[in-house]
Amino acid sequence: MSFSPPVLVTVSLGYLLLLFAVAWVSERPRVPSRWVRHPLVYVLSLGVFAGIWAVYGALGMADQFGFGYLAYYIGISGAFLLAPVLLSPVLRISRAYQLTSLADVFAFRYRSQVAGTLVTVISGAAILSLLSMQIKAVADAAALLAPDLSPSVAATLFSLALILFTALFGARDSDSGGTHQGLVAAIAFDSLVKVGALTLLGAVTLLTVFGGLDDLSTWLATNDRGKMPFRQPLHDGSWRALMLMAFAGALVLPHMYHMIFSEQPTPRAMAKATWGMPLQLLLLALPVPVIYWGAQALGVTSPASLHVLGIPMALGSPSLTLLMYIAGLSAASALIIVSTLSLSGMLLHHTVLPLYPPRERSDIYSWLRWVRRSLIAVTILAALLFHEWIGKELSLGALGIIALSGVLQLLPGALGVIYWPEGNRQGLISGMAAGMVLWIVTLVVPFSTVPDLLTHLGMPAATLETAHIYAFVALTVNVSVFALTSMVSTTTPDEDSAAQACSMGALSRPQRRELLAGSSDEFRHQLAIPLGANVARREVDRALNALKLPPVEYRPYQLRRLRDQIEVNLSGMMGPSVAQDIVKHYLGFKPQAGRDPAQDIHYIEKALGDYQSQLTGLAGELDNLRRHYRQTLQNLPIAACSVGDDGEILMWNHAMQAVTGIEADDVVGARLSTLPDQWRQLLEDFVLGDEVHRYKHRLDLRGRPHWFNLHKSTLSGPEHPEGGNIVLVEDQTETRLLEDELIHSERLASVGRLAAGVAHEIGNPVTGISSLSQNLKLETDDPDILDTADQIQQQTRRISRILQSLMNFARSGNHAPANRYEAVSLRRCVDESVNLLSLSGKGRHLSYETDCPDDLLVLGDEQRLEQVFVNLLANARDASPDEGCIRISGKREAYSAIIEILDEGSGIPDDQLDHIFEPFYTTKGPNRGTGLGLSLVYSIVEEHYGHIQVDSPVADGRGTRVRLRLPAYEPESEPTDNTA
Repeated sequence: MSFSPPVLVTVSLGYLLLLFAVAWVSERPRVPSRWVRHPLVYVLSLGVFAGIWAVYGALGMADQFGFGYLAYYIGISGAFLLAPVLLSPVLRISRAYQLTSLADVFAFRYRSQVAGTLVTVISGAAILSLLSMQIKAVADAAALLAPDLSPSVAATLFSLALILFTALFGARDSDSGGTHQGLVAAIAFDSLVKVGALTLLGAVTLLTVFGGLDDLSTWLATNDRGKMPFRQPLHDGSWRALMLMAFAGALVLPHMYHMIFSEQPTPRAMAKATWGMPLQLLLLALPVPVIYWGAQALGVTSPASLHVLGIPMALGSPSLTLLMYIAGLSAASALIIVSTLSLSGMLLHHTVLPLYPPRERSDIYSWLRWVRRSLIAVTILAALLFHEWIGKELSLGALGIIALSGVLQLLPGALGVIYWPEGNRQGLISGMAAGMVLWIVTLVVPFSTVPDLLTHLGMPAATLETAHIYAFVALTVNVSVFALTSMVSTTTPDEDSAAQACSMGALSRPQRRELLAGSSDEFRHQLAIPLGANVARREVDRALNALKLPPVEYRPYQLRRLRDQIEVNLSGMMGPSVAQDIVKHYLGFKPQAGRDPAQDIHYIEKALGDYQSQLTGLAGELDNLRRHYRQTLQNLPIAACSVGDDGEILMWNHAMQAVTGIEADDVVGARLSTLPDQWRQLLEDFVLGDEVHRYKHRLDLRGRPHWFNLHKSTLSGPEHPEGGNIVLVEDQTETRLLEDELIHSERLASVGRLAAGVAHEIGNPVTGISSLSQNLKLETDDPDILDTADQIQQQTRRISRILQSLMNFARSGNHAPANRYEAVSLRRCVDESVNLLSLSGKGRHLSYETDCPDDLLVLGDEQRLEQVFVNLLANARDASPDEGCIRISGKREAYSAIIEILDEGSGIPDDQLDHIFEPFYTTKGPNRGTGLGLSLVYSIVEEHYGHIQVDSPVADGRGTRVRLRLPAYEPESEPTDNTA
């Protein structure tokens, strides 16, 4: 049975178009994302590891080693069964730092671009053999089914079709760093076809060729030929070497790294893969002996690796033949697509970009996408050339051994990433280089050219039976050189930091240093130099969204997080080395002066929070103790904050939030200089000053005065070398108000007693004098006597007014009841006071100029504030000359309302200026004042927690300026308490 070349080409292209359609449909919005991202799809996609081995290679190995073919499946299964200690740590690292390939992991962990490039070279050399294996299998199968079709033509058509598919559905969205749902779905579909086809062929062979299990047992008992390969004892070295190489391949092969770590949809999918992948491999392995025995029973003459085609051809079933051909085509296509996609990323990050770094472009994403597509095409064409030159002369098993033994040289470095923090770049590069040289000399060259090279050296020729010897020798040399060189060479601080970040359970604390850029806007400006304005803006915005930060960020801790996130994002797009160089050069730190920078406690807090459910035993108890102490600090009834030596706020407890009205999330990680003005001035001055305690410091907040006691403790000593300060803030406002109320009560009692005494001692005689003067007026008509009596009555009334003023002063107190306070417009108080003064006959020739905004508000008693302005304006009126002008101006300064009253009078002498607020002191002439007006003004201003200042003379020896400062009222933030 044979097929014409057009039919076979049509079937091949049709299936590839079907894969294309599956990928395209899977990325449409109509298909629910939960279907495509289901763990089952992910587990099936991991079947790409089996590749052409599952369909063709396993039969060839079974023909030569019998049950030794299972070593490949056992090795892969072992890697997934050990996923919690082997794959999960790498998954954590790759996800945390956006490491899209093993070369990225090595470059990140060992802080070496050379290490990443060497991994890329080794992987590329091994992958060429693996890709050649896929191309050879498809070409040989096509030649068997269509003898008129040249294997070279089939290989070329197959390679060109895969270049198109991989470029369209693999190298897309290089800027997003996300998974390729369509590609994963297509690879999962390939696994279904592969498992289904082999299972079907095994069932058909068992039922059609043997008639069931009983007949198969009978055939095996009577036919030694069917038992020969499986009767051979397993060669310890070869099957163990194959198992080790398969085990390593699950971690270090480019296409497996890509599918396991880069395309993993959810963390729980890894847990499913630990048993799902071995189950899938079991389904692929079970039909192999039955198919092999069926081919012997039918006398199939094709090579053992092509028995899956020989059996349906012998049975005369074209449909089953094409199905098995499609299964092989599908397996080969999937592996080539994923391998070239992963290898193109490695080549881009570790060969192209280091030699040709990105420059400012209008669309760097498109440029990266087209470079990757070009690299995919170059890789597949290189594999095609390798196949035509070397690969078509080798068996599938030989090509597979060359590939697996090559990537086996990456296993020591990969395990060192997780489990050996002491390993360094010198050891890694030396070990890989030594292992790669031995691999080339002992396996690649002998397999591909003249095997006599080793015999001339007195060594066994390189065959499938002896390959394990050379693979183990190369691996042993690699490990030895890696270990010895690492132990005798020094490790850089960058490597130590990266090793801690990669080691399982390690918690490193990055340094708390100040960046040159002070905001996210400056990040955009700096990154625009290497990336261009559009790309810089997009990358910064993407990092801000990932961290859930505001569009404009300025807090030092958040800026350090933003810097790290940008490096992670750029690492996924350009590789860790290039990303690190860009971030280090354009988002650098300020030079560090003095001692070493402090470590970032925020990082360790976050890391411990993430590890909370994983800490057990002593570590768990210590973490519980840490949480207890931290919660104690947070719940202290006294406000407390911690400030580093660089001014960064490290802790801001709940009481501090309540006192300041500033949320901890808004200031932790920021500097003191970013606090609102009043708190910034207070805390900066106290932290930087020499005072350890500061008592009863007044601060006007939300239109009300508050008093605070501040205490400072410096963190120092060998147990805390990072330094810093702890600041405690005691709110003494309520205590101060109680003290003022007590003083006021004592003052009222004192003045009340004085007033009562004055009223008793003076009032009665004055009343008698007034009565006598009235009687005198009734007893005489003498004008002189009547005039004298009027004067006596005037003086007695003046004495009464003095007594009344004294009583009013005693009753006024220093604090009015809180419920009388309300928002008061100072402009309205001034206008009312001017109107009241205008009603009297005095000062009719004076003018008043008022420049006070209507929205200048204070919290107070409007009637008492009017009394202040009436007294002050009356004094200004009395001091002003005729035709003079009194100017009243108002403005707001920060949290204070300022009112100034300026007259054009003769001013106040310097020797009297300090006494004007004393009771009964007046500079006016006789019968013109009691001396209690300004004292009452002073009392009312103090009651409103204000300040009054008098300057005289103002200019040219004349004029007086009275300046009132009162706490401004803020309508947008109503006070939450009623204290005043």
